[in-house]
Amino acid sequence: MKKEELVKQLEAAKVLSSQVDIDKVITLINQIESETKVGLTQELAEEIADRIERTLDYNASNLVDKDDITFNISYGNVIEVDYVSINVSETMDHITACLDEFIVEEDEVENDTTQSAD
Repeated sequence: MKKEELVKQLEAAKVLSSQVDIDKVITLINQIESETKVGLTQELAEEIADRIERTLDYNASNLVDKDDITFNISYGNVIEVDYVSINVSETMDHITACLDEFIVEEDEVENDTTQSAD
């Protein structure tokens, strides 16, 4: 039973009963559903992680701060990287862009629930 159906039934019952304050029950039902949090499913979490991994792999050349690399010449004239940092801003831009693809606006959620109720 959907919230809207239950609220309609309680409003109809309000006419018949004076023992329970139906208005309070309706208010509580509305609060319960609006406070319900939706979590990620395992499948969605894996899809998001895969998308982020592919994006970072594709843009790997932009993720290293090339101005901040230090080198050392070791035994046998081998060049070794002593220090390298990632470009956090660039990395977060890519991650944020991936996450933005999964954001569902509240208007879209309301439209989906309205259409499924019809």
